[in-house]
Amino acid sequence: MSSSTEHTAGLSGEAQHHLPDADLSVSSIFSMIRRGFSISSSALGSCEAGTPNAVRLLWLRSIGHDGSIAAPDNNADIWRTDVPEQYHLQAGDVLLSEVVTGRPKAAQVQEQDLPAAAVGSILVLRPASTLTAEHMRLVLAFLRSSAVGSHALGAFGRQRLRRRDVESFVLPEDDEALSAALAELDTAGRQLSVWSSEATDIAESVFDRGADTAEARQRIIEVGQLTRLRAEAAAQLDDFDYIVRTRFPYPIALRWRETEARMSAGDLGPAYDAVLETAEILLCYSALLTAALAHGASIELTAVAALRTKLVANRGGPGLGEWTAVLQEISGAKKRRTLSPDHPLHELGSLLGDEAASDARQRLAARRNDKSHLRPVDPVDLPSALQESFNDLSLLATRARFLADWPLIQVTSVVWDAFRGKASLSIRRLMGDHPVVPTSTMLHPSSAVETGSLYLADRDHRLYLLRPFLTGQICPTCRTWSTFHADKVGGELVLKSLEHGHYFPCSEETDAFRQVGLF
Repeated sequence: MSSSTEHTAGLSGEAQHHLPDADLSVSSIFSMIRRGFSISSSALGSCEAGTPNAVRLLWLRSIGHDGSIAAPDNNADIWRTDVPEQYHLQAGDVLLSEVVTGRPKAAQVQEQDLPAAAVGSILVLRPASTLTAEHMRLVLAFLRSSAVGSHALGAFGRQRLRRRDVESFVLPEDDEALSAALAELDTAGRQLSVWSSEATDIAESVFDRGADTAEARQRIIEVGQLTRLRAEAAAQLDDFDYIVRTRFPYPIALRWRETEARMSAGDLGPAYDAVLETAEILLCYSALLTAALAHGASIELTAVAALRTKLVANRGGPGLGEWTAVLQEISGAKKRRTLSPDHPLHELGSLLGDEAASDARQRLAARRNDKSHLRPVDPVDLPSALQESFNDLSLLATRARFLADWPLIQVTSVVWDAFRGKASLSIRRLMGDHPVVPTSTMLHPSSAVETGSLYLADRDHRLYLLRPFLTGQICPTCRTWSTFHADKVGGELVLKSLEHGHYFPCSEETDAFRQVGLF
């Protein structure tokens, strides 16, 4: 969220920290704010649904906390023909609960909800102009927030929002990235709700065919199999090891799997080595992403220039120190000040951005240096050293959880459709601990995509070229598909694998390395 946006989703007065450049108060966005229709106790005007000029009455109970409006119910709804025209709702109107218990309710009226009129303790807000769906999503989320609810006044459990307070609320600015994140969360919530309903329906049908318990048990096992599998798969996502092993980019996921396997087998020495190597690959991969994205955004990193000096001067290839330097440099906000709020470099900058992560990184680096300089851990201390180092690795991996949302993809073909103005890409999503993955397709608004190259896909499906910082191909040594980065061995520029350390002379990428300032 931008600097002007992140403080405006608040209220006027003491709760407001920063005023936006444009007037985003409720009174400026909505041309009309009125209470719902005050219905009399008389049944005069009541009618059946479908009667000419009949209007369905919407009560506070008709609005869900999730922003939904209850579907028509012939047995429960009241329809009237005597509602004045000015109280008739229009598509796009926003309904806000005047009476608040906890968080307010807020919903937008859709065409399928009409004809209707709000009744009683509902405030109707009519937009002065059409808001984008993304902006309206943010407005509704704000109106349902506890910040708005805290302004409700009253006693004896009957708290109300005053119209003049509502008029002064400062609404959030339009933010496409935040709105998209809310939409994805809402979609996930609705899907989980559907699955929950399915499980309930299956359980309630247990004796629909009679009272034979053996038959009922078998039917529940068969019908409920998919529901159980969904629950088991979802439960695994509470296990962070499972997330890294299945959702992190291939180079990290593979190393993590080896660490898990070694630790579970009680191989203390190999497990300790695997932890340290996994930590280095986690930082290596993150630093390579940072260097590639910084180059694409025309951000000069001193740490990348220092890496070039090391490669050119035959002083060996990059190591943990160089990867750390890149990540530490991008953690400074100054380097990222020109980027859009949703650019991936912001999250990469947070990886080593706090003291706990920095301390964990330093401890792992010290252990890695001790191992490299033949200062091994005493066998007596090895169990505790293994656990401590794994705890530090887990902390860094937790800080890097955003990597699970950024697929590492290899583009295998590009087909441009001039009439649609889009390219159809065949891609391999290299996420999880195995390089053999199915090919899938995605649409892209540009044909300027390299076949065979690796890309980072962010949450909004934007693609960022990673070549030549990170490349992918079949390893000449082990014949396994692997990822590679520039290294120096014996004075020769080579490509070295993140997965297993194999390397081979680099020739084709030399010009590209020069263009990005690596050689």
